[in-house]
Amino acid sequence: MSRDEYGVNGEYGEHGEHGENAAPDGPDRLVGAEADSEESAVEAALRPKELGEFIGQPRVREQLDLVLKAARQRNGTADHVLLSGAPGLGKTTLSMIIAAEMGAPIRITSGPAIQHAGDLAAILSSLQEGEVLFLDEIHRMSRPAEEMLYMAMEDFRVDVIVGKGPGATAIPLELPPFTLVGATTRAGLLPPPLRDRFGFTAHMEFYEPGELEQVIHRSARLLEVDTDAEGAAEIAGRSRGTPRIANRLLRRVRDYAQVKADGVIDREIAHRALGVYEVDERGLDRLDRAVLGALLKLFGGGPVGLSTLSVAVGEERETVEEVAEPFLVREGLLARTPRGRVATPAAWDHLGLARPPQRDSGFSGKSGQQGLFGG
Repeated sequence: MSRDEYGVNGEYGEHGEHGENAAPDGPDRLVGAEADSEESAVEAALRPKELGEFIGQPRVREQLDLVLKAARQRNGTADHVLLSGAPGLGKTTLSMIIAAEMGAPIRITSGPAIQHAGDLAAILSSLQEGEVLFLDEIHRMSRPAEEMLYMAMEDFRVDVIVGKGPGATAIPLELPPFTLVGATTRAGLLPPPLRDRFGFTAHMEFYEPGELEQVIHRSARLLEVDTDAEGAAEIAGRSRGTPRIANRLLRRVRDYAQVKADGVIDREIAHRALGVYEVDERGLDRLDRAVLGALLKLFGGGPVGLSTLSVAVGEERETVEEVAEPFLVREGLLARTPRGRVATPAAWDHLGLARPPQRDSGFSGKSGQQGLFGG
């Protein structure tokens, strides 16, 4: 997500939403990928400080390591970096690591905070040579500021407009070399001229369970929590491939182990704790199961329209579409078809319900692909 961050290796991720009208998916949901400022502050100690400490994203780490080492050998600034991916995977963390590896200060802001070109000009004009400017949710920056950023990234110069109308004049302002690190959850919303000005672009992938186990063990050491391998594996399996969620679940399991057991987290304690918090074996929470349950029990697995499904679960349409459905689709439990939402065979199995006789529902086979004409 978010987001000063902590989604990665210590719940750092990004702070923003998937878009201006995105539904909230914050820490009020235990498996939400966003983090608020309070959560980020509490877990700041979990954030890795060096690239070698960063867990996961091996390809991104290898490529970024080359970019930073080459810049240091040239005694210059690193190329501008664009990081894209879902919330909670560590984009802000990597921006801080870039600054640390380059021995440079970092300035943090976000796209929604820059509503006018003057806002951006004020930030750029105060940068020091070599400083890293982290611009989160860069896709939400205003268009005038975006156009000013083109020249700043390419020529390290901005034109400050003085006056209005025919008498307005542009005063060129030279900028010291700096490195811009942009983060976005929606790279497709960035205009091509902006994307093309980044020297290095990386996409953050969801984590494998083994990588999340490493994140959990590292966080447990920093939190001074005794966790065995099976306990870490139980938490990792319910973390939706996201380090921020893994760290949040670890803290909740720690609380349960402290109150209900001897403070040691093993598989049984983790299983019982996450049962209390209604996070099941695949990482589904109450909202996810409500959507699947309504789809299966009320509508026989679909197809059913989004609005009807939203009314059935008592949630806003945007909440179902933006918060619950992405993970259900990714897990292969639900398919979006032109005729409506359809449950997959895996959904029936996960909720332990008997599948109805096979019929034309717009969904075919395990792949979730439709037939040529929707059959």
